[in-house]
Amino acid sequence: MSTALGEGASDFLVQAMVPELAVVLGFAGFLIALVIQFRQARYRAWTYWFAVAMVGIFGTMAADVVHVALGVPYTLSSILYGVLLLAVFWLWRRTEGTLSIHTIDSPRREAFYWATVVATFAMGTALGDFTAFTLHLGYFTSAAVFAVLILIPAAGYRWLRWNPVFCFWAAYVITRPLGACIADGLGKPRSVGGLGLGDGPVTLVLLALIVLVVGYLAVTKTDVQRAHETTPAPESAAARM
Repeated sequence: MSTALGEGASDFLVQAMVPELAVVLGFAGFLIALVIQFRQARYRAWTYWFAVAMVGIFGTMAADVVHVALGVPYTLSSILYGVLLLAVFWLWRRTEGTLSIHTIDSPRREAFYWATVVATFAMGTALGDFTAFTLHLGYFTSAAVFAVLILIPAAGYRWLRWNPVFCFWAAYVITRPLGACIADGLGKPRSVGGLGLGDGPVTLVLLALIVLVVGYLAVTKTDVQRAHETTPAPESAAARM
């Protein structure tokens, strides 16, 4: 829902106001959310998911600016953001020795995490548009393709004992184009293959659902891992990534 929200909210804002102002506001919201998040001593549902939402909105804007303002084709922008994502992964692992989210216990490691999230949102936006427009698959066919792809790391982790860190990030990356295609399919006009519900209404519904779920998590804390779960066990060379 957060990835779809980023797509819908970004498209709505750039149409509801001057695009340049929308991008500036998106960037400001992105910085504010990260400042609040980095000031937390531990995971808190509201601040974390607020940061995710703002990263989603700004990451979408960043990808759209490259295509709309600079005229970069979706094929090239998908490759560029893909290379950027791989570079962040490489630097993170080279610096910290692992990409596991269970080892994020310092500002530097959290900075790597959020840099990765921004790169996944930007690449996913471009990739979703690439399949929908460049490959002429349309929104819902593209969403179906990514829905199948996201099952691969799930099945690999569940039945084939694939590396859990690899499976997590593979699924995480795919959530972005999947959510973007769903949001566009619901909000965009029928003339371009959507259902025509409008970016604004789709964004409001997604926002309401996210508030309900995050509110539930904040109250119940069912997503907070216990100390024995967050303390990483000694990893073998094969298990590290």
